Amino acid sequence: MAAARGLLVAVVVVACSIDVARAQTPVFACDAGNATVAGYGFCDRSKSGAARAADLVGRLTLAEKVGFLVNKQAALPRLGIPAYEWWSEALHGVSYVGPGTKFSPLVPGATSFPQPILTAASFNSSLFRAIGEVVSTEARAMHNVGLAGLTFWSPNINIFRDPRWGRGQETPGEDPLLASKYAVGYVTGLQYAGAGDALKVAACCKHYTAYDVDNWKGVERYTFDAVVSQQDLDDTFQPPFKSCVLDGNVASVMCSYNKVNGKPTCADKDLLSGVIRGDWKLNGYIVSDCDSVDVLYNNQHYTKNPEDAAAITIKSGLDLNCGNFLAQHTVAAVQAGKLSESDVDRAITNNFITLMRLGFFDGDPRKLPFGSLGPKDVCTSSNQELAREAARQGIVLLKNTGALPLSAKSIKSMAVIGPNANASFTMIGNYEGTPCKYTTPLQGLGANVATVYQPGCTNVGCSGNSLQLSAATQAAASADVTVLVVGADQSVERESLDRTSLLLPGQQPQLVSAVANASRGPVILVIMSGGPFDISFAKSSNKISAILWVGYPGEAGGAALADILFGYHNPSGRLPVTWYPASFADKVTMTDMRMRPDASTGYPGRTYRFYTGDTVYAFGDGLSYTNFAHHLVSAPNQVAVQLAEGHACRTESCLSVEAAGEHCGEKLSFDVSLRVRNAGAMAGRHTVFLFSSPPSVHNAPAKHLLGFEKVSLEPGQHGVVKFTVDVCKDMSVVDELGNRKVALGSHTLHVGDLKHTLNLRV
Repeated sequence: MAAARGLLVAVVVVACSIDVARAQTPVFACDAGNATVAGYGFCDRSKSGAARAADLVGRLTLAEKVGFLVNKQAALPRLGIPAYEWWSEALHGVSYVGPGTKFSPLVPGATSFPQPILTAASFNSSLFRAIGEVVSTEARAMHNVGLAGLTFWSPNINIFRDPRWGRGQETPGEDPLLASKYAVGYVTGLQYAGAGDALKVAACCKHYTAYDVDNWKGVERYTFDAVVSQQDLDDTFQPPFKSCVLDGNVASVMCSYNKVNGKPTCADKDLLSGVIRGDWKLNGYIVSDCDSVDVLYNNQHYTKNPEDAAAITIKSGLDLNCGNFLAQHTVAAVQAGKLSESDVDRAITNNFITLMRLGFFDGDPRKLPFGSLGPKDVCTSSNQELAREAARQGIVLLKNTGALPLSAKSIKSMAVIGPNANASFTMIGNYEGTPCKYTTPLQGLGANVATVYQPGCTNVGCSGNSLQLSAATQAAASADVTVLVVGADQSVERESLDRTSLLLPGQQPQLVSAVANASRGPVILVIMSGGPFDISFAKSSNKISAILWVGYPGEAGGAALADILFGYHNPSGRLPVTWYPASFADKVTMTDMRMRPDASTGYPGRTYRFYTGDTVYAFGDGLSYTNFAHHLVSAPNQVAVQLAEGHACRTESCLSVEAAGEHCGEKLSFDVSLRVRNAGAMAGRHTVFLFSSPPSVHNAPAKHLLGFEKVSLEPGQHGVVKFTVDVCKDMSVVDELGNRKVALGSHTLHVGDLKHTLNLRV
């Protein structure tokens, strides 16, 4: 047995060594050492991407061309082109979810940042970009040793419209401006290569569009038809994608599974060729969600035969099919006259140009920009510190009766209780990669004080016999402080699984209440989740001293939580979503896509912009350990809209004017300056919001976000935050036909905790 075991170990070591050696020698196109290959026009780096792509397309047969329409691109040895897998993921770090990326003994893990919903809670645009830069550096480092692709289908920028959505954790929240700024920041961080049109890696904004139902009470994303008004589409669902393309210059947009107003998004020429490629001038490729072309034929029965499905998607503007459907049916579609070969050429040209911008056809990646990156650049100490900092900045303090911050010196024992109290894998959420390491809440707190741990429930479902009250209450009764870490995980909310309730899962409320009642000292409740919960019972309880929401905080979540609880860092996160009462889920169907309220039927509307009901916590809520005082330095009381001669609204009384034309631009902008002072005794970061409440016209939002800035101030220090507001771009509302309008009349600006009236007139 001993000899056999030794032989097995030797075989494993040899196998690992072979894998490592293989990974260290990536396969690449346009090898300068191969005179035949190097002489091809598509390998000539002095030519434009369009010219190089045209040369390559001209060398291909139709059968070869369709192989470049799918994510698993086969090798083409006669032209020296290696196989390429387009599908890699980097939602909050390099992920193993896509087949284009894998970990090995050479690179066993990558930095795992918080889920985007928590990063968004930082309201820090520079942080969004900084994370993208680190993720792309680690991705390039892995690519250089053959472990990753160059095309990453991230970020998810769908609006978190309904609190039950299982994938809300992947998004930047419910506000279109926040989602837009997150998209631009993260995409720029991923893609920026320093000069010209080159790409460090290619990002992808998904899922286009009005996609936010996965699996709710039997309604599945594969067949769901999102019925959306033009007003809601252009006002809520489209802005993040528009910003991603126009301001972020993203290399790709992914169309979604669902239908929008009866049409599958991947077969909607108006949405793809018309809007993304036409209006927004996408510089890149459009990709389908995985198997969504197959889905529109086999699940949605949108076409009579597979050739029609291939034809309608490509002619609508689809360039790449995640899946095999187009490889299987496109040739037949061309032969049947349903699709022209030039349509195929257009699609693969967009794909080739993207690869050329990435350097895929430029030879050995190790001799190109970013070629010096390698395993040493993954999981660096600075990268891991940024993951911890991102979690610190995102964590939201929702309640504090004075128990926080804790003093590590005065605590002799701490009870750490709850199904997420020692969470590791749960902390990183979905679309994850292997993290560099984990610091669980128990480990983070235990590094500061002596702890006693009891899970209270064996899992977050906390049902039946899994509730272990006796041990949990005994631990709380004997400790100086109790920290309860409850909430959700991927068994409660995830892709393909929406929630039906807004209450904490199973018997978690009973666990929280019992432990709080038994505790000898202060009780700190920590909610680890992607989506919101109705925790009104805890909010109103005088037994619970503090409440924090920590999202899914990434690999360093436990360390970041300890940093906040012990006051090493001051909490500054703000909620990026509304926390609704449980009754919302009873009264409102998840499939009702309307954003605006309907008083005649009692429909309350959605998100802070339109919702008319009660909240548990509101969008933007969040506390600090210090106090910040605001003083409005300057803001205009009146702004005149200078309309052109002959404009009808110069002689007629108008409620609004179009947000386009000669009257827009620099001459219709103004500044708002706010002095912020740290009036407390502790240094801290502070997010300043600028909202506007427009006049009641075109069913405008009750309030909408115009901008946000994060400042860092020492005690007694003050700083000035200045917002430059473009009236047509920032303050406009969308009318019933989807047109942007500037509402005339009295607007209320909400600046920090102050209000200011601004009159827009002609």
